[in-house]
Amino acid sequence: MKKFLSVLVLALLVTSIIFAAGAGETSATMEKEVVTLKVWASNEDQTMVKEMVEAFKTANPEKTYNVDFGVVSEADAKARYLEDPEVAADVFAFANDQLKDLVKAGALYQLSGKYLETVKAENGEGSVGSCTLNEKVYGFPMTADNGYFMYYDKSVFSEEDMMNLDKMLSVAQKAGKKVFMDLSNGWYVASFFLGAGCKLSIDDNGKQVCDFNNAKGVAAGEAIKAFAANPAFMTGDDAVLTGGMGTSIAAGVSGTWNANAMKEILGVNYGATKLPEFSLAGIPTQMSSFAGYKLVGVNKLTKYPVDALSLAAWLTNESNQLKRFKTRGMGPSNSKVASSSEVLAAPELAALAQQGAYAVSQNDVLGNYWSPAEAFGAAMEAKDYSTSVKAQLDAMVAQIVQ
Repeated sequence: MKKFLSVLVLALLVTSIIFAAGAGETSATMEKEVVTLKVWASNEDQTMVKEMVEAFKTANPEKTYNVDFGVVSEADAKARYLEDPEVAADVFAFANDQLKDLVKAGALYQLSGKYLETVKAENGEGSVGSCTLNEKVYGFPMTADNGYFMYYDKSVFSEEDMMNLDKMLSVAQKAGKKVFMDLSNGWYVASFFLGAGCKLSIDDNGKQVCDFNNAKGVAAGEAIKAFAANPAFMTGDDAVLTGGMGTSIAAGVSGTWNANAMKEILGVNYGATKLPEFSLAGIPTQMSSFAGYKLVGVNKLTKYPVDALSLAAWLTNESNQLKRFKTRGMGPSNSKVASSSEVLAAPELAALAQQGAYAVSQNDVLGNYWSPAEAFGAAMEAKDYSTSVKAQLDAMVAQIVQ
């Protein structure tokens, strides 16, 4: 009888242990931490970024991630953040020229530890510098292609034609075609001023310095005026460019984000090269450009800094930079991906590299620059000659440096 009772007690004990273990496992599963994050990405990147986030969830099953997505482009990120930092995304992409203003607003987490080490070890020097301020790093490099160059239709232009803007306009006009450039965008219109040798910088008080109204700047302004007045000139947004390329438009200034569309439209006639020379007071002068990078930052007000940093690192890792290149044709900041044969064989990235020799960093461009520059470009497009180019540039610079 005693033996029977002992066996019975042992069996009950084992059963209780198994039950307790099972209950503990169920309880642990039920108590899995729920993390809620908001991610901003451009409209064009929504599908791709959602796929990346789903892969992140799969790779991190120990937590439940509820992720909301907002449509905010890199160009608009700073403005949208400053509208209401507390409702801004936890993780968002932004252009590197916004770094100073975002840091000044206390918007971004400073990277340290493994994240800082990875950013420095895996990305190119320029991209690391683009997210660095006062020797502190505030973002994860995402792309190294935030620049622009010239797409063209090889059935209309030869490579030699593409070396000079006046030649391009002449060839295009004879063919009944247009040369496209959005001069009402401060990013693009700067090409003439920067090519002329004008400068944008920041003084010791943190204010913007601009000399676009000096003698060379006025000559650049006159070149912009002449370009906009040419019958072969066309302006508009990306939709106008991609919609007209191959039919009414034979060449246009844009960046790698339109590469896939251009390849599909032009096929064997797809061409990409650096920006051309323009006439600066009668002297052929190479057009410059901004060299920019896109970064991913983490909102300093996030309720989940560990998870937000982990997700930002994931969105910019080697695998996802390769995915960006394959999906959207974006140039990687990751050194290993940038040196891959796939990337090096892309004409648009080769053109960006060509233009890179004449590019100027956006790190010293503050928010005051954009609207006045765009207003000047818009006036040239509208053929507003109510005041001289010099007077318009004086007014533009006065607003930029205020």
